[in-house]
Amino acid sequence: METPEPSNSRKYGVPFYAAAWFPSTSLKSEHQPSQSEDPPHQSADADISAADNKSVPSHLASYYVAAAGGGGEGRSGISNALILAHFDFDSRSLSDHPVAKYGTGSDLPYRMAIHPAGDGIICSLPKNCCLFKVDTEKDAGDGKLGLKLSQEVLSPLEDVGQQLSLAFNKEGSLLATGGEDGNLRVLKWPSLDIVLNEPSSHSTVKDLDFSPDGKYLVSLGGPCRVWDITSSTLVTSLPKENDEVFISCKFSLTNNGDMVLYTAAVTGKGGSIVSWNATTWRSVASKLITRDNITAFNVSASGRLLACGTTQGDVLIMNSTSLRVLKIVKKAHLGFVTALSFSPDSRALVSASMDSSARVTVIEEEQKKGMNLWIVIFILLISIAAYYFINNPEFHKFEVPTFFNG
Repeated sequence: METPEPSNSRKYGVPFYAAAWFPSTSLKSEHQPSQSEDPPHQSADADISAADNKSVPSHLASYYVAAAGGGGEGRSGISNALILAHFDFDSRSLSDHPVAKYGTGSDLPYRMAIHPAGDGIICSLPKNCCLFKVDTEKDAGDGKLGLKLSQEVLSPLEDVGQQLSLAFNKEGSLLATGGEDGNLRVLKWPSLDIVLNEPSSHSTVKDLDFSPDGKYLVSLGGPCRVWDITSSTLVTSLPKENDEVFISCKFSLTNNGDMVLYTAAVTGKGGSIVSWNATTWRSVASKLITRDNITAFNVSASGRLLACGTTQGDVLIMNSTSLRVLKIVKKAHLGFVTALSFSPDSRALVSASMDSSARVTVIEEEQKKGMNLWIVIFILLISIAAYYFINNPEFHKFEVPTFFNG
């Protein structure tokens, strides 16, 4: 008998390459179309029926996951699309169907970056990058979400070839893109004025991330390099062990507010995480996390948690300070994990895979369970000690010393 799919995991018919949380507080529609106006454009091959596009909850303090991917430009019969799904924390469940979906034709949306304030979703297509907007529609008093292609053309990102990495800084004022051709670009948002342009930063750029203060940008493509955005100069290239292959790089903050850089790497022994001092750029700690290769990596907004996904479809959540594994979701996906993203409040982790599935792992509950377990163990130890002393004959022979005579 086939095991039913858990409510926090759904397959949406699209092999996913990218996934992230959309800031739901930005979903208040600035424009409510009247009956005479055309609704936001839904692509002809959106593959979503009126029955599937069900009303989303009227409250806006909800959780939405955006994911992108597809079958590419071949005739596989698998569509290429950007989707938006709703996650309900009360029931710990993802929506059965996307609440919004935009088909991109023969163009595969391979990478994605969501503006921190919700000012659109940028997807990298084979030849250029496009901006998509999330909007609410007014339909019989119920709020519905729609995805539409923005009319705004991202001129500096037209005909630039496949971009393998996209990232906004924390404020959303800068956008970094890394190309398959090794070209690294940093542009102001939304003006798109060029801040940094390095045509030969790497042989190919596979990952990018801004530091929390926006001063630095780390790029990865063979070597891992750190750039000073203000002076547009290279700061350092991080050293690596002979058998290390860098997979991902992320900045974060420690519990005391110091900036730290994490790299995920594949070695001959498996997948490891290395933390780096963001002043001296020297490694601080390194730990083998899994015997399998790491295929995705991310850091929570709180800075307290790390997550990695593996070739076996497992998802691991770790303490960022000790690098100790706190939770393993074995076979979270049937295929290897392609993307990971913590929710802005660090309460949940979304993972995506080539098996067309998205899964949300709730973290808050796990932390509470862990705390309750220690309380139970403590009470159990106290009970055992009390039982031993009460039932031990030697205990009854023991006389408490008298210091004062009545």
